[in-house]
Amino acid sequence: MKTYLSILFCSMCITFSYTQDILPKDSKVEFKIKGGGIFNVKGSFKGMKGDFRFTPESLENSAFNICIDASTVNTGNDKRDAHLKNPDFFEVSTYPNICFKSTSVTKTNKGYSTTGNLSMHGVSKTVSIPFTFKNNTFKGQLTINRFHYNIGNDIGTFKVGEEAEVTIICAVKD
Repeated sequence: MKTYLSILFCSMCITFSYTQDILPKDSKVEFKIKGGGIFNVKGSFKGMKGDFRFTPESLENSAFNICIDASTVNTGNDKRDAHLKNPDFFEVSTYPNICFKSTSVTKTNKGYSTTGNLSMHGVSKTVSIPFTFKNNTFKGQLTINRFHYNIGNDIGTFKVGEEAEVTIICAVKD
């Protein structure tokens, strides 16, 4: 009986998944989008928080429920950043967070992928994010069409590109 309980306890330990602490100073979301139809505008968001659970040996117990603070948008240009925070774009006073909540995590040939709901500017869409996890750091990339989230719909595509390349870097405590 004692052996059976030990085996049961050890198997529970292997599949048990716990929430890992996000390291905000090392975590961010970077983006790149065409500006003026000619050049790339690069920027980032900080203020990442939420529940991060990732166990490669137990993907069914892995889950992400993470938000970033939309008001932290930073492109290195104060005037542009102020414009991005207003109702023309992110409308941060009404929609203060950009969030992702996973529905699944799977293994791929190049690492992993998580599928879930990305919510911003009052719109939620299902997306898949291919990612790697090395040295306690999640790094994922995806392309987002801003029109799908009603961001800058009244701004011509000559001024701002339609799609943003997004890189998510989430460092967690070991």
